[in-house]
Amino acid sequence: MIDWASITGFQWDEANVTKNHDKHGIACLEAESVFLSPDLRVLQDPKHSTSHESRWHAFGTSAAARPLSVSFTVRHPLIRIISARPLNARERKSHGYPKN
Repeated sequence: MIDWASITGFQWDEANVTKNHDKHGIACLEAESVFLSPDLRVLQDPKHSTSHESRWHAFGTSAAARPLSVSFTVRHPLIRIISARPLNARERKSHGYPKN
């Protein structure tokens, strides 16, 4: 479980900043804004978690009104974003977002 009250900010790997922007057109601030979304859903990602670090998926609407998927881990007190991308059709349907 994530202790949201202890989170103080975000951390990015420089390569992921460039990758997310170039591949998906998503800037850091837009990806971070998903965590403030009233429709935020967070699910654990056991497939990519290890015994040392849990991985998570956040699904929510960004400040730019785009439904996004953000993969992340928590390295207290920061959220380290791994990737951010628009939701695919299956995710939109599964999480109740309208078709685009």
